[in-house]
Amino acid sequence: MLQQLTIRNYALIEALTLQPGKRLNVITGETGAGKSIILGAVALLLGERADTKVLCHKDKKCIIEGIFDVQAYGLANFFQAHDLDYEAATTLRREITPAGKSRALINDTPVTLPILKVLANRLVNIHSQYHTLFLGYPKFQLQLIDWYAGNEALKASYATAFHNFKTQQSLYGNLVAAHQQSQASLDYNQFLFNELKETHFQVDEQAQLTERLQLLENAETIKTKLHEVLNGLDQAEMSASERLATAQQILRQLIDISEKYHPLQQRIESCCIELQDIITELAQEADEVHMAPSQLEETRNRLNTLYRLQQKHQVQTIEALHAIEAELEAKVNKAAHLEEEIAPKKKAMDNAATMLLAKATALSTARKNIFSSLKNNMQHLLGGLGMPDAQLSIHTTSVAPHATGIDVIEILFSANKGIAPQPLGKIASGGECARLMFCFQFIIADKTAMPTIIFDEIDTGISGEIALKMAHMMKKMANNHQLMTITHLPQIAAKGDQHYFVYKATDAKTTVSKVKKLLAKERVLALA
Repeated sequence: MLQQLTIRNYALIEALTLQPGKRLNVITGETGAGKSIILGAVALLLGERADTKVLCHKDKKCIIEGIFDVQAYGLANFFQAHDLDYEAATTLRREITPAGKSRALINDTPVTLPILKVLANRLVNIHSQYHTLFLGYPKFQLQLIDWYAGNEALKASYATAFHNFKTQQSLYGNLVAAHQQSQASLDYNQFLFNELKETHFQVDEQAQLTERLQLLENAETIKTKLHEVLNGLDQAEMSASERLATAQQILRQLIDISEKYHPLQQRIESCCIELQDIITELAQEADEVHMAPSQLEETRNRLNTLYRLQQKHQVQTIEALHAIEAELEAKVNKAAHLEEEIAPKKKAMDNAATMLLAKATALSTARKNIFSSLKNNMQHLLGGLGMPDAQLSIHTTSVAPHATGIDVIEILFSANKGIAPQPLGKIASGGECARLMFCFQFIIADKTAMPTIIFDEIDTGISGEIALKMAHMMKKMANNHQLMTITHLPQIAAKGDQHYFVYKATDAKTTVSKVKKLLAKERVLALA
């Protein structure tokens, strides 16, 4: 229940404080005085978006604050779930800065706008004039049916089943699509994998093959050059080995003369030994060089295969080819196992569909069970509001499960005998629409735990005795709900437990809207 509403710097309102009573609160005033501005401020408090256009003074902050008694509405879990302080007198607050920044707070704790809306929608129900247009919307009509039937638990259960089904359907669909895609490319991936696997390339093989190819392609040149070196060192006349041997003999002769030549002789001897080793190794190398066309062709083919695969897969190393081979192997294995996974996923989706259909059927049955009761109640209430021949019928069509069930609901209405009921969206009379919406609100009020209900000129298009009957119905609603109504009708205003009068005050520079709680004598004058 709304205990206090404070508005500062909003539209034509500089500062305003309302402390509505627990029952029926009426708000009256001349057209344009600012009654709907108050409603706009409340909507802002309840989470509607706003900008700096709402500021009365562009250099000051707009503040709208509502204090609500929430202790009777089982909201403790909401506060706990959002890490908010729970207080019996809970404060909702909106602030709009001159820079256009918006803040929402619950009990002085900043919250997001969606969180504020969730709480606000459980505290206040606003019916503004344009809401009557909702009567023509199938979704709104379905919501009316569910409110009347008290289907919140069934709807929540269905929503869970629908979400689970959509999840399982998506998992199954993705798996089937992946399987189809993998099957389409399986043969090619298998070919690529086999092609890489069968080559058995070693990590360092590319360098070895390149070096071997270089040797084989130049074998004749290498052998010739090695023999040229051997010839110069050991085989030709006056070869290097013969010259060193001669030098060694001469130095031995000199040693007999003087020992000082002994080190030179030893060094020459060492050179002779080293040269002989070189000659032996050169001979071995020359013997090992063979003209091997078959080996040359084999090496070329191996390298060509390697280069072709690297170019094919757009890589430059054997390590990269091995990585691609592993990736292809994983794809091939996955394709082999996907088919095994499809059956369990299909079963899970079918089970979810069965559960969904059961929940949908239960929800649909609950809706259909109240059609007759809702129709009779509405026709009875409409008869009391000057439409004794009103007819209401509810048509339903079953469709595939969707977000709200398997029902498409359409409410048909006729105000006069001899005229077949038509869709609510085709009703021309504003007074008929207003009375229909009010009757729906009256019936649903007893089905919901909404603390505060606000009507903005829901009495549009009615007058006289009908207005008085609507006033009696509002009075009855106010026994269980805090009711605030903006009205132009004295019949309704007279039934208020508290009466607020909205008026404009003008000075030399500005015009502002103000609100006054009327005393008994002032009420008589205002009603007159």
